Amino acid sequence: MVVALGTRLGPYEILAPLGTGGMGEVWKARDSRLDRVVAIKILKGPHGARFQQEARAIAALNHPHICQLYDVGHDYLVMEYIEGVPLKGPFPLDEALTLAAQIADAL
Repeated sequence: MVVALGTRLGPYEILAPLGTGGMGEVWKARDSRLDRVVAIKILKGPHGARFQQEARAIAALNHPHICQLYDVGHDYLVMEYIEGVPLKGPFPLDEALTLAAQIADAL
């Protein structure tokens, strides 16, 4: 699937790229049905089984430090969009321990 700014994926309008990884790309989009901003992870390549496993894992979790899964398609996940910037370390010990505690609490 080729995605670019303005592309529509069902009710989702692609707004901006957020990042790329080994399994695909993540895009900021607008859900036209609910008028909210979401994050869409779009699968690239032959990772279908792993992608479905990721969707089930996210859907099974409910915690303030884990994004919510809103929708899933054959080759995409629609998740809660959380405003912010990626973490970049190294961090001072007290900040690293605070972050580690939040991560451990979510897991």
